[in-house]
Amino acid sequence: MILLTGGAGFIGSAFLRKLNDLGYNDIIVVDHLAESPKWKNLIGKNIVKYIPKEELFEAMKTDPIFSNLDSIIHLGACSRTTERNVDYIIKNNYDFSIRLAEFANQNDIRFIYASSAATYGNGVEGYSDTVFHNLKPLNPYGFSKHLFDLWVINKKLDKKFVGLKFFNVFGPNEYHKDDMSSMVYKAYNQIKETHKVKLFKSNEDVYPDGGQMRDFVYIKDVCEIMAKILENNHIYGIYNIGTGVARSWNDLMTSVFKSLNMTPDIEYVEMPDSIKGQYQNFTQADLTKLNNKIKDFKFASLEDSVADYVQNYLEKEWQYL
Repeated sequence: MILLTGGAGFIGSAFLRKLNDLGYNDIIVVDHLAESPKWKNLIGKNIVKYIPKEELFEAMKTDPIFSNLDSIIHLGACSRTTERNVDYIIKNNYDFSIRLAEFANQNDIRFIYASSAATYGNGVEGYSDTVFHNLKPLNPYGFSKHLFDLWVINKKLDKKFVGLKFFNVFGPNEYHKDDMSSMVYKAYNQIKETHKVKLFKSNEDVYPDGGQMRDFVYIKDVCEIMAKILENNHIYGIYNIGTGVARSWNDLMTSVFKSLNMTPDIEYVEMPDSIKGQYQNFTQADLTKLNNKIKDFKFASLEDSVADYVQNYLEKEWQYL
């Protein structure tokens, strides 16, 4: 029996599909659907129960189904990097996570949770998942994830739990995320409407316009890695989940145009002042730790990943995993 929080979200629902494909069907999904269209991410998936997020802890006290839990995969969070209500972020991302982690620890349940590359801030300390205490996140979201990583480490639960520092994940099932959706999805919609795409101009001289670089990782590769971790009880600790290769926004946009058999047409626009101080111009996962646990994993290339996403999902009538 698996408890999957954020199970209707982007990574959560994609991993739910992967779990079903592997034969895992005894899954309790926790999420906050309300009026969000992300309910569509659950279509065609096998679960035994859906519980609204705000009802979870009461259900854990009274519902006998929770006595059968083997694993908790905690992916639910407010992931808006532009969210400014810090009290809300900490309550939702930090306090909630602690309560769930304590339940897992007390009941000897495997606990796998989502952290984020946003914890690395501007990257001045590098992108190694062996460095934690000196990190300085640039936004409340990254701060909340960093706080929980530190809580896990200080409680020595990194010797028991698994944390996943996701880099720039893109792919099917992200359609409900609006301004937090990947630039691949945004670019696809822009190109369909205007035949061109807009990127922010660089805010640092070291990078040309569109030359800022990120570690873009495809959701299918993410789910493969997560499945390997879930099925190996000897893996614990906090790991980067990226490709280990930084690519430019220009590379990403060129891949989207190419997947549509179109000539790239990129317009560079000023970066809003509101995000200049928290913009990551470069990210690249150090995968040394992960590679020591999962040998010889081959990531799809950026070009192949974008082509799969565009041609086999965005261009189809049914766009979901």
